[in-house]
Amino acid sequence: MGPAAAGRRVPPVLVSVLVLALGAAVRGGPGPVTCGSVVKLLNVRHNVRLHSHDVRYGSGSGQQSVTGVSAADDGNSYWRVRGRTAAVCERGTPVRCGQAIRLTHLGTGRNLHSHRFTSPLSGNQEVSAFGEAGEGDYLDDWTVVCSGTYWARDGEVRFQHASTDVFLSVTGEQYGRPIHGQKEVHGMAASSQNNYWKVMEGIFMQPSEVFKAERYHAEL
Repeated sequence: MGPAAAGRRVPPVLVSVLVLALGAAVRGGPGPVTCGSVVKLLNVRHNVRLHSHDVRYGSGSGQQSVTGVSAADDGNSYWRVRGRTAAVCERGTPVRCGQAIRLTHLGTGRNLHSHRFTSPLSGNQEVSAFGEAGEGDYLDDWTVVCSGTYWARDGEVRFQHASTDVFLSVTGEQYGRPIHGQKEVHGMAASSQNNYWKVMEGIFMQPSEVFKAERYHAEL
């Protein structure tokens, strides 16, 4: 079964205000993704953005559903980059390749989450949004898989669930009502082209002084 009921859409204007209220930031361009940044993530193969909304799965865990949407201007596709569960990642700290993080949905305050429930359309592992006000549990942690030292804004990365090892994926299955046209997002055990994501729109916290010092010494 698919999601059980239509959810409340966060007005794009309100989301923009929330994003700008997070603090001094820079937009776009090269450089690392940093903790505290608010981003939209595009699945490169299927050209959909990671999305959530106050719509619960009608099967599996019954938790808040996570989908992929094609609209670039969708207000429910913003995610805040945070440190892993019970850890602090200071705002502006660059995220390293191999680091575990949480992605918190800006509109509902729930974290990207996975567990050993079956996804409703493809039969892969369910991906949901879980917790309240940004606090969930250890199943909210995802490892950033990328090459190099840091997660680059213009690079393609994978997100591997820290507890079950599946990769955040889209394989094209599409929901009907009440979220017609949205794609299923799930976890897959195998690495493939369906696993790659890229940062698109977003507000990026300026890199910390520690990162700037590291880069300066690397250039000497």
